[in-house]
Amino acid sequence: MNIGVHWVETVGDDMTTKQRQARNPVLVDGGRERTMRAAYELFSRGGTRTIGVDAVVARAAVAKMTLYRHFPSKEDLVLAFLERREQLWTRQWLGEEVVRRETDPARRLLAIFDVFHEWFQTPEFEGCTFIQVLLEHTDVTNPVRLATVANLENIRGFLRELGAAAGIADTDAFARQWHILMKGSIISALEGDTQAATRAKEMGVLVLQHRGISV
Repeated sequence: MNIGVHWVETVGDDMTTKQRQARNPVLVDGGRERTMRAAYELFSRGGTRTIGVDAVVARAAVAKMTLYRHFPSKEDLVLAFLERREQLWTRQWLGEEVVRRETDPARRLLAIFDVFHEWFQTPEFEGCTFIQVLLEHTDVTNPVRLATVANLENIRGFLRELGAAAGIADTDAFARQWHILMKGSIISALEGDTQAATRAKEMGVLVLQHRGISV
């Protein structure tokens, strides 16, 4: 997923500094946005442990000093990446797409796997960043691991909301069950099972039926 920088077109020769910045996004971000775009693309596919700042600098075409001016350490860059990943992947892509497709809460839960199925068929499928980063950082006190755990919990928060709207009583237990189906389907897709989301959806129907919900 590429992140664009938006700007507006201005008319006339007498431009203010803000107008010049608006026409040239590089002036606005001073290299920060280019660094973030590069980090997002590299970390999403290659993980945060093996991709170094040199690779990010090269992809962003910025000086290393520029990177460290905006992100004092690689850890700061990874934390910023995780924050953006949550915004773009969890909220803007998954959450908004599920809500757009269905109005019924139970069907929205199942729609997650429809969205996943389409994702699994694309060359852009890169797996779950949060799972990957979690496996890369085994120290339970590591700030990156703690942020990743929080990102995963926020996904379950979305599932709890859908579960509550569908009439499920124990929303926490339900969200954890549903999240297992989601994570399992992603891992299976990484193994090469492009129908993993369809299989997970079938199991999801059984989970809902077990809780008295027909879809």
